[in-house]
Amino acid sequence: MIQRFIELGEGYGDLYELRELITVNSHRFKHGFIFVSTTKGGQPVLSVAAAFEPATEGGFMPIYICREGIPENSKRLGLFEETVKGLGHEPIKMDVKHSSAYAEKKFFFNHLIAILRLNHYIPPMQ
Repeated sequence: MIQRFIELGEGYGDLYELRELITVNSHRFKHGFIFVSTTKGGQPVLSVAAAFEPATEGGFMPIYICREGIPENSKRLGLFEETVKGLGHEPIKMDVKHSSAYAEKKFFFNHLIAILRLNHYIPPMQ
């Protein structure tokens, strides 16, 4: 099974696309995540992500993410939470390091995948 983050953007207009993906693919929706990280200036920023069940063929498990562009207590965060709760799920909130702490974005995403696997939110590597 291939598990991969697909970055939609930083949580502005792309947040509405993420909500649409969750709604249209509600039968595959697995978890909604809110990742809290702190910028170098000390301000908390949020990433929101949605994990979906693997595709029937190929075993690809997408995790769509809007990375580090949402301030705490914003209306956009409320819209994401409302969408996830509307499907009977509770968003999972986690504190993580800011992506700038990693040499490349792919290392940041690999770290997040490891955290999600360790917490049994996504299946282990097969």
